[in-house]
Amino acid sequence: QVQLVESGGGLVQAGGSLRLSCAASGSAFSSYAISWFRQAPGKEREFVSGISGPSGSFTRHADSVKGRFTISRDNAKNTVYLQMNSLKPEDTAVYYCAADLRFATIATMARIWGQGTQVTVSS
Repeated sequence: QVQLVESGGGLVQAGGSLRLSCAASGSAFSSYAISWFRQAPGKEREFVSGISGPSGSFTRHADSVKGRFTISRDNAKNTVYLQMNSLKPEDTAVYYCAADLRFATIATMARIWGQGTQVTVSS
């Protein structure tokens, strides 16, 4: 079973960019689909983007981030990246990566979670 650690969050102005990383330890990382979720204060955890395993040939994005966010994976580095461009204040949240053998678009579908990284977008 893999363990996940997110990094790359921070404070950025609206219109700026950040790249989040989800680094995995453990075996068989490439077998897992990886999804990013986010949770803002007082709101439910919502799906952001996901990528299939092992090749990453299938990706999916929430409508709110389409055209702005890109997800990719580097199995040699056991890492999935979320490139976030044209950030908006409403993107402010704690971002979590999650792994499962199934492609998870609902938080309850994913079994393995990282600890989260804070993204704050100022207006």
